[in-house]
Amino acid sequence: MPPPPSRSSTKRETFLSFQPPAIGEEELAAVAETLRSGWLTTGPNAAELERRFAEYCGAEYAVALSSATAAMHLALVGLGVGPGDEVITTPITWPATANVVVHTGATPVFVDVRPGDLNIDPALAAAAITPRTRAIMPVDLAGQPCDLDPLLGLGVPVVEDAAHATEAVYRGRKLGSLAAATCFSLYATKNVAAGEGGILTTNDAELAAAVNELRLMRRGHGSLYDVSVAGFKANLSDVLAAIALCQLDKVEAHREIRLRHAAAYDEAVAELPGIEPLARDTRDVHALHLYVVRIDPTLAGATRDDYQRALAEENIGSSIHFLPVHTLTYYRERFPDQMPLPVAERAGAEVLSLPFSPAHTGADIDDAIDTLRRLHARFTA
Repeated sequence: MPPPPSRSSTKRETFLSFQPPAIGEEELAAVAETLRSGWLTTGPNAAELERRFAEYCGAEYAVALSSATAAMHLALVGLGVGPGDEVITTPITWPATANVVVHTGATPVFVDVRPGDLNIDPALAAAAITPRTRAIMPVDLAGQPCDLDPLLGLGVPVVEDAAHATEAVYRGRKLGSLAAATCFSLYATKNVAAGEGGILTTNDAELAAAVNELRLMRRGHGSLYDVSVAGFKANLSDVLAAIALCQLDKVEAHREIRLRHAAAYDEAVAELPGIEPLARDTRDVHALHLYVVRIDPTLAGATRDDYQRALAEENIGSSIHFLPVHTLTYYRERFPDQMPLPVAERAGAEVLSLPFSPAHTGADIDDAIDTLRRLHARFTA
């Protein structure tokens, strides 16, 4: 009888989700307690989350919101961005980063990214400034802080999309305390995962007050309310805040798991020509939200899309972070003069995010690695 197949030659029996949330009994208990309290909408949990998150980031103020998208939008509105203005941003991001610029009536101005980490190139951002520039919106892609100091030195308010970067530290300084506004995400896949939600941090009292008022459609309580601005419905419920508070308690423990997963991937892909992780700057603390590789079809034997399809056939989930925003239909048709951005466009065809969550076991990551190795051997044979 022949020997049983080795682990590395067999297909995983069950599908490995790309990024499941790591939640437990603590979150369940916190939700139940909140439901019993009667506080379903914004209440004491949201206030406590704001207090703790501001302390965690070293920021003067934190405002809990319905999403990171809402945080970016209200930050721009609070800074007075509107029709006729321009906001410089990166094309390698989820479209929300650009969408909020459009929602203010301003124009997104895309500039190219750096080849290593795919974060916005500060030199290109500087060159794109015009008299109409009202803000710069960089992204901390995958958890790697963008190069903030050159951006902050340009004299234009920086609204930082830190949806991936809860734990990140830039040159010894915690993200959330540096930009005019820093916008974090509590979405289901994020490092602090409440399902939905976002938090804006700032040291600017006027901006914090403006965003606080903009997130609701009224000022005051009960029947004696007033309206001083045309606000939005962008507040965070206490149910979601309760989950976020539990996740904040676990952020360091979850980080330790991510560090182990990243180390396992690093060791594996170092032996696979044509599969290379995004650069991580050793001067910074990377939040390790995603593990993104670039697949060079010449060296890896197949395209990113080929690898993604083959991984799915082997029951390994993956994702793409991101397709360049300026190439998507709405932006391509409305702002056609923004193309081309060659570094971003090449990256958009090469990036692939591998399974990466504290909910994954070491065996799960081993399955992803073993499958990637087999596929690489097949494609390069």
